[in-house]
Amino acid sequence: MTEDRTPAAADNPEGAGTEETEADQPVKGRKNGLYSEVSDELAASMKSGWADTELRGLEPIPQASYAAARRAALSAQFPGERIVVPAGNLRTRSNDTEYSFRAASEYVHLTGDQTEDAVLVLEPLPEGGHLASCYLLPRSNRENGEFWLDGQGELWVGRRNSLAEAEQLLGLPTRDVRKAAEELKADAATPTRIVRGYDAGLEGALAEITTEDRDDELKVFLSGLRLVKDDWEIGELRAACTATVNGFTDVVRELGQAVATSERWIEGTFWRRARVEGNDIGYGSICAAGPHATTLHWVRNDGDVRPGELLLLDAGVETHTLYTADVTRTLPINGTFNPLQRKIYDAVYAAQEAGIAAVKPGGQFRDFHDASQRVLAEHLLAWGLLDPQTYDVEKVLELGLQRRWTLHGTGHMLGLDVHDCAHSRREVHADAELVPGMVLTVEPGLYFQQDDLTVPEEYRGIGVRIEDDILVTADGNENLSAGLPRRSDEVEAWMAGLTG
Repeated sequence: MTEDRTPAAADNPEGAGTEETEADQPVKGRKNGLYSEVSDELAASMKSGWADTELRGLEPIPQASYAAARRAALSAQFPGERIVVPAGNLRTRSNDTEYSFRAASEYVHLTGDQTEDAVLVLEPLPEGGHLASCYLLPRSNRENGEFWLDGQGELWVGRRNSLAEAEQLLGLPTRDVRKAAEELKADAATPTRIVRGYDAGLEGALAEITTEDRDDELKVFLSGLRLVKDDWEIGELRAACTATVNGFTDVVRELGQAVATSERWIEGTFWRRARVEGNDIGYGSICAAGPHATTLHWVRNDGDVRPGELLLLDAGVETHTLYTADVTRTLPINGTFNPLQRKIYDAVYAAQEAGIAAVKPGGQFRDFHDASQRVLAEHLLAWGLLDPQTYDVEKVLELGLQRRWTLHGTGHMLGLDVHDCAHSRREVHADAELVPGMVLTVEPGLYFQQDDLTVPEEYRGIGVRIEDDILVTADGNENLSAGLPRRSDEVEAWMAGLTG
């Protein structure tokens, strides 16, 4: 996916952090008005006759020990301070329906949990260090009817873990999140930081004991904490890439149906694979056929798919643990590049090869971008799109003239977020050396707009990007998405084998 264009974090004014409903308060009816009142007899019936479903002897989730190590690093960074990390709340899509919930990456990284309304709290200990605990929603109350009358009760949306079950799974003490705001607010003397942007209710409750500057420092640190992936995270990113390769393969097999319908067939085909092998897509799939490929974030995906043109597919599967791949291939819809398409594609491939070669321990993060841009500038000069009598490569790069057609940065960090670690400090990210365990994308591109009068007419409407997910290793790098061919002749052979 092309470089970050981070939106402002959304919040929910009805966050669970300020939930004041007592566990024994009667629930009058489901929020959509299906039942406004219930009879005493029905209420009594719904309280009894249910089997004990408590799960016992659960094993910790695979990432529990890794999450503990991350919390230890967080504890060391902020001694003597309380740290509050919310998972976030459900957001209304329309009327009484909600968007699918996706927990905040900071919370997931530190716990492995993905439940809405949850809050991780690190309380400082007198002897040093912190006591970490998770505030979670307990099982739906059957005594007051919550489990069948409330719109988020378990009868409507499914069972959730009890606090005791969650404690076994996460390896953390658990508490009822409905008491979180009251308990945290009661101790105003302890210096407190909260990750903002996910739980407006809890932020409001702690407003008098937190400051924006200190909270920003927390967010920056947690973003930087994800820069180097541990072995478990690398395994998840491998799985994401494997599933993504399968999704691209599905798309090629169904290109004929896409030609008969639209880009939406491609979008739906990839999404099906993401849901079968993972949690979801990691970001909005870019299924850009023909001139739509020159729009960097084309996610409308409602255009025609025409033989003879190119399809730029930028998509990634998000695993069940929320780690995402981010891969792009530009494919000839009829299976064969024409000479001009191949010339442009091969230039982008050469730029990506140079960029990938620059990804190695000890190299600078910006090296892969500079290497790719140089190759693209050389081709633009060789084609006469930039005047070689006026400019040499060094001058083109100095003035940034190639950017008219290259447009975006050549890559970004990858992990729980498709643009991972975006809030980390410049000196540990954009200006830093690469070290083993970092995972980033390398994704050069060339884009010739339909209305660009500075290029020959035959170039206009052609967009090409090639993107892979690269792990920095001790002796170089590893392409995690190498299961998809990249060279133009290999792409054609691969497509022929799937559609022939």
